[in-house]
Amino acid sequence: MPKNIAVLMGGYGSEVEISLQSGATVIESLDPEKYTAYAIHILKDKWVCLYEKEEFYVDIGEFCVLLPFGNVYFDACYNTIHGTPGEDGELQAYLKTIGIPQTSCDFYESALTFNKRDTLSVLRPYNIPMAKSVYVNKNDDDVYAFAKAALQKNNITYPVFVKPNRAGSSYGISKVYAESELQKALDDAFKEDKEVLIESFLSGTEVSVGVFNFGKGTAVLPVCEIVPDGDFFDLNAKYSGTSQEIVPARISAQETKAVQDLTAAVYETLNLKGICRVDFIFHEGIPHFIEVNTNPGLSKESIIPRQFKAANITLADAFAAAIEACLVGA
Repeated sequence: MPKNIAVLMGGYGSEVEISLQSGATVIESLDPEKYTAYAIHILKDKWVCLYEKEEFYVDIGEFCVLLPFGNVYFDACYNTIHGTPGEDGELQAYLKTIGIPQTSCDFYESALTFNKRDTLSVLRPYNIPMAKSVYVNKNDDDVYAFAKAALQKNNITYPVFVKPNRAGSSYGISKVYAESELQKALDDAFKEDKEVLIESFLSGTEVSVGVFNFGKGTAVLPVCEIVPDGDFFDLNAKYSGTSQEIVPARISAQETKAVQDLTAAVYETLNLKGICRVDFIFHEGIPHFIEVNTNPGLSKESIIPRQFKAANITLADAFAAAIEACLVGA
C-alpha cells in the first residue's frame, strides 16, 4: 500500500509562491505506486489540504485531514516551506512533538541555519572563509549611526551587501555603493526582518552546491555557476530566468574539489540532513561561504533539480530517498 505523504508548502513570509512551486514539483515527481502525496498548504490564516480543487482543514492536534472518503493520517512530511515556519525550526519542532518524521533538518539545526549571523558564528572557528560582517537590530538606538560606526570600526568599506538576517530568496537584499545609500537599504531589509546583516563585498565567481545525506553518507552534487543578468543574484535574477545557472560550473577541477569539500564540511559541521544547498563566492580564488539553505527551491527554475539532472539522479529517486531516510530516522 502506498505511504501517505504530506507535502508541506506555503509558509508565513514572502516566499509563499516559490514554496508552492517547490511543493508542486515534489508531488509531480513522486511515484504514485509508492506514495500518495497530499498538498498541505500551511499559511498564516489556515492549514488546509488541497484535494480535488477543494480545501479541507487540517486537524493540527493530530495532523490529519478529513477528506470525503475518511480521515487521512500521514506516514511522513516532505517539507518544501521556505522561511517561517518550515525552514526556521518551528514546524520541525511541532512535527517532532507529535511523532511525524519530515525530510528537512531537525528543529535546532533549522533554527540555527535560518539565522545568518548565528551560522557564521558557528562556522568561523572552523576557519571557513567568509566575508567580514556587522549585525544591526531595528531596535538599536539610532540604528543608522550605529551601522555606520560598526562598518568603520571593522574596516568594512563600500560596496557592501545589506541583507535580512532571517529571510531567503534574496528578499530585502541590496548592494550598497556609498554611505548615502545605506539608510534606504536598511529600511528595505527591515521590511523582511528586524535583524540585519551588513557584509563586505566579495568579488568573484558565485557558485551554489547541492548536498544531501540519505543515510549512506554525505554526497555532494555538481557545482552550479551563477551568472546574474545584473549586479548580483537578486530576487528577479533567481526566478525570472534572466540569469545563467551553468551546471557544471566553468571552474577548474581543483576549484571544484575545493568547493565540494567545503560544502561537505559545512553540512557535517552544522549537523544537517536531507537536501541542502550551500552558496559560495570564489574571492581571490578561494571559495568563501555565503549561506546555507536547508529547504532549497525545487521549482523548474531552481538550482537543485538541475544539479540532480547533471548527476544522473531523477527527482523521483531523490525525493523518494529523502522520504525513506526520514522514515528510518537517518
